[in-house]
Amino acid sequence: MEFNTERLTIRPFKSSDLKDVFNIYNNDDTCKYLLHDRWNYENMEEEFNKKLENSALTKETMLNLAVVNDTKVIGDLSIWYTNMKDTVEIGYTFSDEASGKGYATEAVSRLVKKLFEEYKVHRIQANLDARNKASQKLCERIGMRKEAHFIQDYWNKDEWTDSIVYGMLLSDLD
Repeated sequence: MEFNTERLTIRPFKSSDLKDVFNIYNNDDTCKYLLHDRWNYENMEEEFNKKLENSALTKETMLNLAVVNDTKVIGDLSIWYTNMKDTVEIGYTFSDEASGKGYATEAVSRLVKKLFEEYKVHRIQANLDARNKASQKLCERIGMRKEAHFIQDYWNKDEWTDSIVYGMLLSDLD
């Protein structure tokens, strides 16, 4: 899967993206609400190779896509099928420097349209750490609805956290 928006190219990762992607994930604030800790020099190649391998969306494999502005990778989109028929979950991470410029909204809104139109998915959902207000706002900006708030349901990084589920159907697109 590869596509463009007005300002961005969204494509599978390339080996040459390692430095840009490391700069995204070598940041405590960026990784604060993710399921993994920040990357370091010891694990960066192993972690990045997983993204390189995830180059096609199938029922068995996740897809990771680079969000590129000019020539720099500023974000990472993840898509995977859930156990429910024709349902995918999405995740996204953007660099601090991309924050506040509308890139995430531009990339994720185009991604959901593509998933509905080309992959014919029935439902798209996002599960987030409830403390991640920026991610909640992004979901709402692209037309997702908050469907659930679970209290202390997820054990991550040595603490119980609340999680929120956002969902969207084709009929929810503007």
